[in-house]
Amino acid sequence: MQAFTTLSGQAIPFGIANIDTDVIIPARFLKTVSRAGLGAGAFATLRTAPDNVFDSYAGAPILIAGANFGCGSSREHAPWALADLGIQVVISPGFADIFAGNAFKNGLLLVTLPQDAIDRLMAVAQDGQAITIDLENQVVTTPFQDRFEFAMDPFRKECLVGGLDEIGLTLAMAEKISAHEARLQADRPWIAGAAG
Repeated sequence: MQAFTTLSGQAIPFGIANIDTDVIIPARFLKTVSRAGLGAGAFATLRTAPDNVFDSYAGAPILIAGANFGCGSSREHAPWALADLGIQVVISPGFADIFAGNAFKNGLLLVTLPQDAIDRLMAVAQDGQAITIDLENQVVTTPFQDRFEFAMDPFRKECLVGGLDEIGLTLAMAEKISAHEARLQADRPWIAGAAG
């Protein structure tokens, strides 16, 4: 997983509430075991409309969404599709729990802000101005001196800043795991499988 500290860039002013995972990545695009290419199916139904925000703001790394983003099924393909589309941060008044867990495990930063802050960021994004997300200081800023602080679970923050997914967390403990296995082998060989 790639480490995340600060991101500054254009944002997609989406803002619609109750977007479920089937809207994020429709089921017809789930016939693959690879994450690559899922971005082409992200928001496919909405992208059929001319002048949709996803094509108008193509390449923007930030998505500003409405409340209850990611509701519906528990498909992990939703954060995969967002990441493949180039989105690294989603800002919303709230996220569905399972989606939030899947997003975190895949290195997608979710920022929860009150609706008035979302409204302001939507206006900034529509004006074509960059938005900056500073995870270390837990703040979202704009060129207009807007400053919105956000809460973040300390463990999730540590993992995102360090670029540590579940495998990375395990590998970071490699020395302690090896020491434990050696101790187990010496103290209780019947447990470690060394007894004949």
